[in-house]
Amino acid sequence: MKPLKALEVETGRNPVASIILIHGLGASGRDLVSIAQALDLRSIGAVRFIFPNAPVRPVSVCGGERMPAWYDLLAPDLLLREDEPGLRDAQTYLASLIDQEVARGIPSRRIVIGGFSQGCAMSLMTGLRYSSPLAGIAGLSGYLPLPGQTGREATEANRATPVFLAHGEGDTVVPLAAARLARDWLRAEGHDVAWYAYPMTHEIIGAEIADLNAWLGERLVT
Repeated sequence: MKPLKALEVETGRNPVASIILIHGLGASGRDLVSIAQALDLRSIGAVRFIFPNAPVRPVSVCGGERMPAWYDLLAPDLLLREDEPGLRDAQTYLASLIDQEVARGIPSRRIVIGGFSQGCAMSLMTGLRYSSPLAGIAGLSGYLPLPGQTGREATEANRATPVFLAHGEGDTVVPLAAARLARDWLRAEGHDVAWYAYPMTHEIIGAEIADLNAWLGERLVT
C-alpha cells in the first residue's frame, strides 16, 4: 500500500490527544477536516487530528474504476466476499499512524481512531487489533469487516475499549442492518457501545457530530 501523505491539523500547541479520522471510498482526508472544525474539544486541551489518504486502486463493484479506497469491494453485499489482503494491508498502515503518535509522546489511551464508511470499517479493523489500549473507536455509517476472524484476533488491550457507532436509518450504501450486526457483536464481546441512528442516508449530519463531540469529550477528559 502506498497511501498519500496524511494531512494533519492541530488545534493548539503541544497536543495532549490525537484523533485519527479515516475517509470513505472515493474521498480524501481533506473531506473530513470540516468534522474536526465542527468539534469543540477545548475542554480537553489541544488536539492533533490526522487525516490519512487511501491509495488509488481499481474497485470491483464500480466496474474496476480507479479511486481512493482502503480496500477493494468485491460484491454489493459487503460481508459476502471481502478483500482480506487489502483490509490487512490498510490495517498495518493505520496502526503505524497510531505508533507514530505514541512515538511523538501521545499515550495510546489518549488516541481515538475513527472514520466514515470504509473508514469506519478500518477503524474497527485496526482499533480492535491494536496492541496497546486506545481511548476509543468511532465508526460512522460503516460495518465490522472480517467478523469471523475478529474475535480471535482482537487484543486483550482493547477488549473493553469504548466504541461510538452512528448510522443513517435510510442508508442504502451500507445497510443499517450491517451496523446493527457490528453493534451487537461488540456488545457481546463486552464493549461499551454508544449507538445512534439518525433519519439520514449515507452522510454525516450536525446532530451526529454533536453526539460524537460529547462522546469524545468523555473519552479524552484528563
